[in-house]
Amino acid sequence: MTRRELLAGLLPGSVALTQGQSQERPNIVLVMVDDMGFSDIGPYGGEIRTPNLDALAKEGVRFTQFYNCGRCCPTRASLLTGLYPHQAGIGYMEPTNRYNRPMVERLQAPQYQGHLNDRCATIAEALRAAGYQTAMTGKWHVGVQEGCRPWERGFDRYFGLLGGASNHFRPTAKQLFFDGGPFAPPGDFYTTDYFSRYASRFIEEAAADRPLFLYTAFTAPHWPIQAHPEDIARYKGQYRMGWDELRRRRFLKQKAMGLFGKDTRLSPRDTESYPWEEADLDDMDLRMAVYAAMIDRVDQGIGQIREALRKTRREQNTLFLFLSDNGGCAEPYGRNAANPKPPGPAESNTGVFLPWANASNTPFRLFKHWMHEGGIATPLIAHWPGRVPAGAIQRTQTGHVKDILATCLEAAGARYPEAVPGRGEVQPTEGRSLLAAMLHPDGEANNETIYWEHEGNRAVREGKWKLVSYYNEIHEEMGRVGAGRRTGMWELYDMDTDRTELRNLAAIHPRKVEELSDKYDRWATRVGAMDWEALLRLGGYDRLE
Repeated sequence: MTRRELLAGLLPGSVALTQGQSQERPNIVLVMVDDMGFSDIGPYGGEIRTPNLDALAKEGVRFTQFYNCGRCCPTRASLLTGLYPHQAGIGYMEPTNRYNRPMVERLQAPQYQGHLNDRCATIAEALRAAGYQTAMTGKWHVGVQEGCRPWERGFDRYFGLLGGASNHFRPTAKQLFFDGGPFAPPGDFYTTDYFSRYASRFIEEAAADRPLFLYTAFTAPHWPIQAHPEDIARYKGQYRMGWDELRRRRFLKQKAMGLFGKDTRLSPRDTESYPWEEADLDDMDLRMAVYAAMIDRVDQGIGQIREALRKTRREQNTLFLFLSDNGGCAEPYGRNAANPKPPGPAESNTGVFLPWANASNTPFRLFKHWMHEGGIATPLIAHWPGRVPAGAIQRTQTGHVKDILATCLEAAGARYPEAVPGRGEVQPTEGRSLLAAMLHPDGEANNETIYWEHEGNRAVREGKWKLVSYYNEIHEEMGRVGAGRRTGMWELYDMDTDRTELRNLAAIHPRKVEELSDKYDRWATRVGAMDWEALLRLGGYDRLE
């Protein structure tokens, strides 16, 4: 039986619950944050105050081997459609800047068009066809063209930001939309507050006799790092121990929690970082305090969403999923500004910078953009009262954002569509449901081979083996991030014994490298992932040093 036949055969009431549990279709709440590292929240080793996420983890299950696509646009495309990003039309990014626009305009390849194509169905379209009410708040970032916007891709209600980033306090009037029309931000606007407020409003306004699917995509803690003064005050001065000590403390907590085995080693400080004693201590302490405050505010917003679920008596039958779109962000956004403002208020325009991103990704290597674990590993918390076992840790099942669609469909007892009205036939989903892994985290893992490509960074995960290669990008405003050859050699790691990718086994197991690299090549051909240096010659980053 093919994956399409399997998913198409799912009928209402077919969800795999244990005997005696309710067959009522659940509400589904999917929350994603932006540029948050693996270890930032309490359930994954962080010291940032996250009582709502702590509670969801205590009453639910945490995955330790769940993956995103390493960057905002590709992850969102894959999460929404159950496909690899190239198959959905976003093999790179939206064509919104001088770097990727030439590529899109000159190449004219559908897998790099930069917006959702007509041959994919979103979670919202599939669930709405099954009778669900659908709503979204927050960051879209998978197309602003007519026919690609949230209200045209399955969402009944929408409030949020169509693009990728904005000033959190003062977005422009052209950036925000509410139910298909522009929204002028009021004086008290702050992205996280309003995304939470409208998410709660959509829950409260939804009809009580039909299940609800809500997708909330916070832009925090994406740069510019800006937060409320009262939230910043809670953390200011708390990071003067420095990034090395913070990494050590988080790693010890992660191991005490059982997230990693006793033999797991903390990766060394990134080569592009430097000792804390050489830092501007006041500035760097403030940067991390603002970043922490942004995550704190997200948790407060999640508390508002949970309260709306309680008020509407939906909480006990809601599958709640939380994850991040990529690893911590090392981009030195605002580093070379002519008149820099201290991070925090609306007037500031800067990022958290690489040394703190290295701490955010504890215990892993590298960052957003790369396919090493620091770029693609994400927390995933699944909470469903009475279904998901409380306090469980899923250590053996690998998963990928493309699996979210199939997971939601199985929980809802819904069919995967073979076609979408007005657009025609859609591609079969690449994802598979992880519902069994959530309901039975101690059960046998059912792992499949997973592939990645973004900006020339490549990876394959098959069982315990991971094959990975980085592309040493040079950004004019960033400098060099990464080290070594421009196009890195394949590296091979045993994820069972070396999750932090410290012992490259490529020279010891050349046949495994050849086997997995051949599989990668076949996958790249199938989904349309092209050679990165050939794409760069079309424009944008064309300095092949």
